Amino acid sequence: MNSSRATLAIYGIQDRFDYEHPFYVHDHNLCIMQNGRVREFLQLERITRRKRDNQLHEKLYSILKEKKLLAEEFDLVFVDNVVGRTFLTSRGDVRFEAPLSAGLSNDLEEGRCWWFGRETRGWALNHELAHIFSCLPFFGNFKENSLLVHFDGGASRSNFSAWIFRNNQLQLLEYHWELRKMSSIFNANALVFAIIGARLEEQNSVPGKMMGLAGHGSYRSELEKWLIEHDFFENIWNRKSVFFQEAKKAFGIELKYFDQKNPFIQDVVATLHQIFVNEMLSVFRRLKEQTGCEELYYTGGCALNIVANTELVNSGLFSEVYIPPCTEDSGLALGAAAFAEWKKHGKAELHSPYLNGWKLENETFSYSEDDVKNCAEALVAGKTIGICNGFGEAGPRALGNRSLLCLAGSKKLARKISMQHKGREWYRPVAPVMLEKNSRYFTGLDNIYPLSKYMLLDFAVLPEKQTELAGAVHADGTARIQTLFARTDNPYLWDLLTYLDEHHQVKALINTSFNAKGEPIVHSADDACHSAQIMGIDGVVINGQMK
Repeated sequence: MNSSRATLAIYGIQDRFDYEHPFYVHDHNLCIMQNGRVREFLQLERITRRKRDNQLHEKLYSILKEKKLLAEEFDLVFVDNVVGRTFLTSRGDVRFEAPLSAGLSNDLEEGRCWWFGRETRGWALNHELAHIFSCLPFFGNFKENSLLVHFDGGASRSNFSAWIFRNNQLQLLEYHWELRKMSSIFNANALVFAIIGARLEEQNSVPGKMMGLAGHGSYRSELEKWLIEHDFFENIWNRKSVFFQEAKKAFGIELKYFDQKNPFIQDVVATLHQIFVNEMLSVFRRLKEQTGCEELYYTGGCALNIVANTELVNSGLFSEVYIPPCTEDSGLALGAAAFAEWKKHGKAELHSPYLNGWKLENETFSYSEDDVKNCAEALVAGKTIGICNGFGEAGPRALGNRSLLCLAGSKKLARKISMQHKGREWYRPVAPVMLEKNSRYFTGLDNIYPLSKYMLLDFAVLPEKQTELAGAVHADGTARIQTLFARTDNPYLWDLLTYLDEHHQVKALINTSFNAKGEPIVHSADDACHSAQIMGIDGVVINGQMK
């Protein structure tokens, strides 16, 4: 690789089927890094407005041409997928063929590459390492003797891989599909799909819905034993009556349909969820005993499970747990670019999560105290305000730059923003955002774990404080708090929360992603204004200015 060149990393493997919706492959993205810094980052869905868009192979030429990038010389890195290792554009002007490896490599693998009229060098990076290296832009180089883990539905050759970082080298510990049954609970289980009421094409939304419903139920050991005996009912796709028959036989319960408000159904979901959490913790305990590693870098779609993350952190197995904001497939190109930059320069620079700036470079972002006051007063009046400031967040979570905000103390407002504006289900909670001092106030904790910066943990809210946070406290008494630790985390949001706290004694806001049902998070000002109109949002802040 050429250390003077920028790295262009692409995750754009074509799906197995040409459906209208993403299936095996989703969330195509690309990233350009130079000298360890991100020059460009693109989650394809943000500009095409097709949720989880997987058609980068059709759009790469026009995307690069618009940015005048076709003639630039790059070090090219392609991320693979379980469905294959070849990247081929629909025009045929780019083709990359990775070598067929016998195992899982711990390095870049050079393949054959044809790039817009010329043959050039190109490299593959396996899906597993692309996930793991998405940590570097947010946490810096891996610490010595740290454990690196990827856990998702399916990567290149595994759905679980573990590595040690020692002496500035990667050592592969294990990779396998042994935990596929655990991850399949969330994206390929017929019982869960039936309870959620999801079609197969909606599989990418099932995990979040399942976790939301699980909070309404309770784990029961007898249900765990029963579910395991019946293989989690994972293959009852066309014979759902089997579940009803077995439930009546084992528990004497008459069920005719999947009622999400039925306590038994809720307990089934909660038990399935806890089975996953327990198995995940068991694996990490084994790896801790095996390696003695103190720090854990954890990535993959399963690392979006906030309940599991919280139990992992609270277990004390590791002194530090690091999870990036784009831990699922939306961060693969970023991780691949970071790997190449690490190989070339020995490091990747630290970044904020606000990296989605494709076609937004010329927009200005500024605001005055009056702008903050106007937004705060609208919120205090019970309004719902959309925020579209600067660059968007990398990953699936809105962290203040592409957010919908309203008062966190009102259940009525919470239902309105979640169900009316966004069309979400009744059982799904919304999350609060607050300053660090107020995270301590609501939880009673002396120290707030840093991962709450990225909305990756939940916290038990003190019973006597739950009324103040009523709109954002889940049925189980927890809240998925996003914490601002310093003004540099997000200056506008910090100033807004500070004004509300000091002038109105409002200590938290509901923060949910700014998108209508079935749409990706808004990207541009036009997207924000359009979505706000169709969603019925009361007002919009565009680059600091109320509209």
